[in-house]
Amino acid sequence: MDILSKEKKLAKLEKQINDLGDSKAVEKLKLEIESYKKKEMTKLTAWDRVLLARHQKRPTAKDFINYISPDFIELHGDRLFRDDRSIIGGIGTIDGIPFTIIATQKGKNLENNLLRNFAMPHPEGYRKALRLMEQAEKFKRPILTLIDTPGAYPGIGAEERGQGHAIAQNLFKMSQLTVPIIAVVIGEGGSGGALALGVANRVLMLENAIYSILSPEGYASILWKDSTLAPKAAEIMKLTALDLKDFEIIDEIIKEPLGGAHYNKTETFKNTKIAIMAEFHKLRRLSGTELHYRKITKFRNFGFLQRFNYENLGGIKR
Repeated sequence: MDILSKEKKLAKLEKQINDLGDSKAVEKLKLEIESYKKKEMTKLTAWDRVLLARHQKRPTAKDFINYISPDFIELHGDRLFRDDRSIIGGIGTIDGIPFTIIATQKGKNLENNLLRNFAMPHPEGYRKALRLMEQAEKFKRPILTLIDTPGAYPGIGAEERGQGHAIAQNLFKMSQLTVPIIAVVIGEGGSGGALALGVANRVLMLENAIYSILSPEGYASILWKDSTLAPKAAEIMKLTALDLKDFEIIDEIIKEPLGGAHYNKTETFKNTKIAIMAEFHKLRRLSGTELHYRKITKFRNFGFLQRFNYENLGGIKR
């Protein structure tokens, strides 16, 4: 039984409370619900976390921004082609400190998702993000990015306008910036579309977010020619926050409420803000040169393979 099936069962139990009204049976049922939550909602597979990262009720980037920076002012356009609404960016203060905030934005219904292109940015979205990051560098503002995207948009028009080049430019330019950069994966972190906002001094992930080279469905289709094997692929891909923390791809995991971020959004926002500011106060003590050096060193160390003593593996030598 996956997490969504468990959630449906929980919803039925909660509905029974409303139907019963005030009675001793209600108290008994409440205890049963709490017991069920602790027993079942904590047993999460990698696929369960994929489903939670994509959950329809999961808070979007704008929800986080409204809580973290209520005075946020959105800026638009890449000064080349148009404004891509799958990426939002602008200036706002967090605890009185000015930040440049950039995020991939999902919709909450079909109409809004069409407007946001399901959080799959076009090249102009990445160029808008880069413009805002270069502005932040000029005015010495720290940068916060919130990542929630299945990946960059793969359409013909996007490719014609230089999708790959736009992503590559972001990777290159972000690695050169000397202001503090904090990235938070709040939902899906898919492929280069996510990494284009993820070259940061500190990379954080919500407990039930995912971060991977492609979707489990895509992985299963390529490897086994069967997208229905996505749950199996999710286990192999090591895309959860716990896995990535072990591999030192991310720096910190932000705790979510039992059952996922949508069960208690305020608690999720509060935990996220605390984590962001804790990292910022560590980074602000460093010079621009030190921030730059530590960032590029961090990313250059990804994928480092330890040399093994092959003589201890059956006498095989290389």
